[in-house]
Amino acid sequence: MSDQFNSRQERRKAQQGKSRSNTQSKPKKKKKMGLLKKILLSILIIGVLGLIAGGATFAFMIADAPSLDEAKLKTPYSSTIYDINGKKIGEIGSEKRKYVSIKNIPNVVKNAFLATEDARFYDHHGVDPIRIGGALIANFEGGFGSEGGSTITQQVVKNSFLSHDKTMKRKVQEVWLSFQLERKYSKDEILEMYLNRIFFSSQAYGVGKAAELFYGVKDLNDLTISQAATLAGMPQSPNNYNPIKHPDRAEKRRNVVLSLMKQNGFISEADYNKAKKESVKKGLVSPEKYAKSAGNKKYSAFIEQVVDEVQEKTNVNPLTDGLKIHTTIDTKAQDYVDEMMDGDSVPYTEKMKAGLVLLDTKTGEVRAIGGGRNRPAGGFNYATNLERQPGSTIKPILDYGPVIEHKKWSTYEQIKDEPYHYSTGQEINNYDNKHKGWMTIRQALADSRNIPALKAFQAAEKKNVAQFAKGLGLSIPEDKLFEAYAIGGFGNGVSPLQMAGAYSAFGNNGYYNAPHFVTSVEFNDGTKLDLKPEAKPAMSDYTAFMMTDMLKTAVNSGTGTQAQVPGVTVAGKTGTTNFDKADVKKYGISRDGAKDSWFVGYTPQYTAAVWTGKEGRNSLNQSEQQIAKLLFKKVITKVDDGSGSFKKPDSVVEATVLKGSNPAALASSNAPTDKKLTEYFVKGTEPTTVSNKYEEKEDDVKKPSGLSAHYDKESNSIKVTWSYSGDDDASFKVTQSVDGGGSSEIQNNSQTEAVISNVKQGSTYRFEVTAVTDDGESSPAAVTLKVTAGDEDQEDDSKDDQDQKKQEDDQKKTEEDKNKKDDQSTKQPDQQQQNPGDNSDQQNPNGSSPDKNKDKVDGRKEEPGSEPTDGSPSDDNKKDTGDSSGD
Repeated sequence: MSDQFNSRQERRKAQQGKSRSNTQSKPKKKKKMGLLKKILLSILIIGVLGLIAGGATFAFMIADAPSLDEAKLKTPYSSTIYDINGKKIGEIGSEKRKYVSIKNIPNVVKNAFLATEDARFYDHHGVDPIRIGGALIANFEGGFGSEGGSTITQQVVKNSFLSHDKTMKRKVQEVWLSFQLERKYSKDEILEMYLNRIFFSSQAYGVGKAAELFYGVKDLNDLTISQAATLAGMPQSPNNYNPIKHPDRAEKRRNVVLSLMKQNGFISEADYNKAKKESVKKGLVSPEKYAKSAGNKKYSAFIEQVVDEVQEKTNVNPLTDGLKIHTTIDTKAQDYVDEMMDGDSVPYTEKMKAGLVLLDTKTGEVRAIGGGRNRPAGGFNYATNLERQPGSTIKPILDYGPVIEHKKWSTYEQIKDEPYHYSTGQEINNYDNKHKGWMTIRQALADSRNIPALKAFQAAEKKNVAQFAKGLGLSIPEDKLFEAYAIGGFGNGVSPLQMAGAYSAFGNNGYYNAPHFVTSVEFNDGTKLDLKPEAKPAMSDYTAFMMTDMLKTAVNSGTGTQAQVPGVTVAGKTGTTNFDKADVKKYGISRDGAKDSWFVGYTPQYTAAVWTGKEGRNSLNQSEQQIAKLLFKKVITKVDDGSGSFKKPDSVVEATVLKGSNPAALASSNAPTDKKLTEYFVKGTEPTTVSNKYEEKEDDVKKPSGLSAHYDKESNSIKVTWSYSGDDDASFKVTQSVDGGGSSEIQNNSQTEAVISNVKQGSTYRFEVTAVTDDGESSPAAVTLKVTAGDEDQEDDSKDDQDQKKQEDDQKKTEEDKNKKDDQSTKQPDQQQQNPGDNSDQQNPNGSSPDKNKDKVDGRKEEPGSEPTDGSPSDDNKKDTGDSSGD
């Protein structure tokens, strides 16, 4: 033990001695301490410099900060509205205010707003670090903009003195002025400023006016907890959370506010449960009283949208903040739309409602809206707030557009109209309960066939459909995209504003501009903010062009013919929705009646969406269903001069195909004109194979020979005879023309002669005989005979075989002459002449002059049979079965 102890002691002493020796010889410790001091000193210097620089920067940023003008804090400033040409059209704001002293604002109202906007208002000094930290965390977790960090004090400063651009300088000035405001005014005074400036709607700002407008109360003490929470929830999005216009949205928002009030100890659990059970509609004034309280004002429907848009995009109250608002309104167009809505130029019937949106096809700028017939200011806006099923107007958006975009279907794509079911087994029908078999998608869209539309929807696939619709401003989750949507059987429906925005992208080469009412605003400090949305690519240019071309056919020869505008290129689509069969039976609704009638269309300049309908179970008769098209036609006729065009992009090629070929095959030069269709294909997908259906084949069906015609004066008749060495079972079709007139069939049987009685003296008769077998038809043999008065008996001098040989000889000689002239052309250019008989390459088989557009309707020839028959409704009375019960 002692030895071990001695060893440890000795070893320790030795180590200590070594350590001292090392320290004495190499003073590294001192060097390390010196370096540390240098580092600390550097950090200190940097910190001091940073404070100096930061202070200097802060001082620079607040140098031009506005002063605390008490007038701006307590007196609202009206905003000025300008039209598309920069002309002032009115002011808004000053007359919609009711100032309420803080002592007359009950705690339940104050607490509702504090819980929602700034629960720690009475604890901070203008800026709340805890709230800012919570906002940073929320934005990090939920994305930028998930939660704001501004206090009520900061909001008062921002809305009173500063612009709303998101810059560091503006934020620094906001913080500085917030501290100044807190030093100059008490908390109650600041809260009073805030509660009297809040924007609720274009009819009210300030909590006092809002309570009167929505609940008819003049004393805020009369508000319930639920009502106070409803009002407190509105400023975040006044239009969306308006309890009269959107009670469902308002209720969800109210419940969020109630939850915050409970969470912050402003109400008890019992109060929370009671308020949450209360109907959000309790105590609300009637929609009629709400609309009447706003009064009538010129351009009110448009200006209300302007106010909502400015509030939504800038979080500024345009009714108090003295803005200069530059809008997209064309007052001439708006005046005309107002006259159509309220005047007697349109044959409206009792109870009819209407909504209309007119916008610029290229920019998405709204030029005019028809918010409703005889609509008071503040009333329901049928142009922007409507949610109704779109019927067949949805087919370009959910069916044909997506399938062209993702599957590159051509306008010729063959699709079969036949008895069909949804994938659930439910039957789907066309408007006429008939089926037309194979057809092009152009014809299917023009004739508004439902079954082909559903097949296109299925071929495009739901994920692609949802993506395509979202790019056009219609967000429909894939799991909510049921097959009934393909023909307009929507759940919540759409508005004319949404439909106009979506269709305009087809006319804008595939680029979508969100419809908007404001181009820019100028704040009271001179700062300008551009509010025009950015154009976004929604589809390929080939999809936009091909859809446009098909929609032109829908207007020119389909269900939308009454929307045609002379001299203007129009593309568009009709849409109607029906009552379900149970309601038709239960309430005695006419089977021909429609629930909604739409027309959405566009030109190179303008896009317009029109809805007409009635409330409740009142239906539109067939005459009333035409008014949507009439409204479209009238407004486009008024504003559009017909300039501009839809240009074919390089991604699209044109091909003339044989009608009915599937897959598509090019039509041969011998194909009859009525068997050809000229359609559009995505470049690289066009057909390359030429159909041989109408090509002449040697020895397939022999032509009759020895054809001759003899006139017998005694019987005044012509006898035509021929021989045939082909199929014994052949029959012979004989046609006759007189004096160059049209041909008519006079005989079709197996005989090899034909007798024509009652011949006209002095006339020239031409006969053609065609052999017909199971393999097809031969080329015709022909003979001509002129009947001359006084002759005993006449016989044609030139038999058909001789004519044929002579023709061949003449053609051979013509070709030889042409070759000689071609050889001499370089030497004698002035002597070149066109061979009058050598035009075979420039004529159609029937001898007519060439015109590649001859067989087009709206640029394309429609297949026969596209119109309803057997008593079906006419073009403009067609209905879609889009309002089915759905999936």
